[in-house]
Amino acid sequence: MLERCVRDQWKVDDLDWSAPPAPMSRDKEEAVVQYFTDMAGIERLAGALFAAQARKATDPTLRAIFETFVIDEERHAVAAERLARYYDVHRWRAYAMSPSLVAFRPHFLRVIELAPPEIANAYITAGELLLDVALLRSLDDYVNDQMSHQAMHLINRDESRHIAIDFHMTEVYASDEFLAEARRRPSPPVRRRLEGASALVQMLWHAQPFLKAVFLEPIDRTDPSGKRLREAVKRIQLVARKPTVARLPFTRFMIAMQELFNHRVAGPLLGGVILRVLGGEPRLATRVFTEDELARARAMSFEELAEDAVGARYN
Repeated sequence: MLERCVRDQWKVDDLDWSAPPAPMSRDKEEAVVQYFTDMAGIERLAGALFAAQARKATDPTLRAIFETFVIDEERHAVAAERLARYYDVHRWRAYAMSPSLVAFRPHFLRVIELAPPEIANAYITAGELLLDVALLRSLDDYVNDQMSHQAMHLINRDESRHIAIDFHMTEVYASDEFLAEARRRPSPPVRRRLEGASALVQMLWHAQPFLKAVFLEPIDRTDPSGKRLREAVKRIQLVARKPTVARLPFTRFMIAMQELFNHRVAGPLLGGVILRVLGGEPRLATRVFTEDELARARAMSFEELAEDAVGARYN
């Protein structure tokens, strides 16, 4: 993986920016420029998450892989900013990152620093799946322009490596070896645990408007069928239900909340409260997999699950 990370580096200036962009209506141009503006912020947030993982990694190869991911995400952010300028043909208005993204960022980074690694990795994996399987491919199809196709092809190639490592780390954090080692370590001080809980609550409070503005509304416009969003959510739900992952305390809690939301009696009564606890909205909490899909996922290796997730972007 490290060899691939080094071999597949590229530069934004390698792309051919000389062709004029495809004509767009004012409404579409404004939407596209805003989406790429927010994409730059999302990519830099991902870079900060990988930087935190690199700092915590004890294996030198894994640390080096995460460090290349930081480089990847900054390159993606620069590409998104360049694409925003490229499609901002008429300068209809000024653009800035969505306020909900700005508000969400510090609380999410705080959770990554303070939360146990399996919790941090769960959020990172979910975010990467929403970004790669749903948002980026739908945005590229919506733009439907050669410049976007060039950039997204290379960005998606990078994201495939990221997802592979996300699933690898999910397997590591759910392994018997990691759990045994975690039990041998002394518990964090009470103050740090309280700080972590506080950070998680604040992050979840800001998660709903962030997800709506930066992921769900753009996906609704660029893929009205909702197919790609369902594919991303399905894979988030299925990896959480792998037997080794489902036994983790945080995963057990999240699955219990999802099952309660989907209950025919409790769901209608407590749905709003449950969604606030989950930091999501109905489409992220609704069960979207079948029993056959669950059985298939449980029989697959984590590597196979990662390959399946990457392949879903082309469905």
